[in-house]
Amino acid sequence: MTGFGKVTAELPSKQVTVEIKSLNSKQLDLNTRISAVYREKEIEIRNELLQRLERGKIELSIHIENIGKDTAARINFPVVESYYEQIKALSDSLHLAEPSDWFRTLLRMPDAVRNEVGELEASEWETVHGAMSEAIRRLIDFRVQEGAMLQKLFEEKIAAIAALLTQIDRYEGERIEKIKSRLLENLKHAGEMEYDRNRFEQELIYYIEKLDVNEEKTRLCNHLKYFVDTMNQGHGQGKKLGFIAQEIGREINTLGSKSNHAEMQQIVVQMKDELEQIKEQVLNVL
Repeated sequence: MTGFGKVTAELPSKQVTVEIKSLNSKQLDLNTRISAVYREKEIEIRNELLQRLERGKIELSIHIENIGKDTAARINFPVVESYYEQIKALSDSLHLAEPSDWFRTLLRMPDAVRNEVGELEASEWETVHGAMSEAIRRLIDFRVQEGAMLQKLFEEKIAAIAALLTQIDRYEGERIEKIKSRLLENLKHAGEMEYDRNRFEQELIYYIEKLDVNEEKTRLCNHLKYFVDTMNQGHGQGKKLGFIAQEIGREINTLGSKSNHAEMQQIVVQMKDELEQIKEQVLNVL
């Protein structure tokens, strides 16, 4: 959801620059800095940003630079005159020297300069709105490019997890034999005590069934396919992809807890690394 768009509109006496930035956020978090003359359009601006951008931490600024002789800033003569008289009276009363630079002193006083905001003409707003619309379009184009890169990344990571999943098969038969051998070895160390071989086989089967990972493998495979299918549905799937990534993580964690085998656990660690990179970037998806 990151993006950037900037457009400058030329008007007869001023230059208006519209700049818009977007960062990741689960909802629309909008911050605007709009020149006073366009404040009456703020609700319209916010609604358009909501409709076109949907989510993200959005920062919009509309800045005016005067390029003609006319300016909205006006010297407030009565206020400046009042300050002059007060400072002069204070100087005489306290026997202090008067300011050496009266203009600098007076014009820096509060309300010495005021900005006069006139009515917004329809033609001016049409030009500024066009610049804002173009800035939004450029930001969306930026997002589309980022989305294409993210899709490629997700496809690579999902394929990597799927490939790692197939590597688990080679260790499953070996794992069962190791578990059986270890249990028999422990019985030998326990001494010459008698034990029921049928019961031992039953317990072994029960133990192996508890460690069976076929269901987790099937569910994980289905989640990986579901992630790709959802991603290919296009716009507006970001939250759903986040939920699917969480489910993928649950199955990988269960695989790790059940594996009881060094090589399988190493594969699980690699899966988690691939998934973590997906989780970091899925927040960028609308």
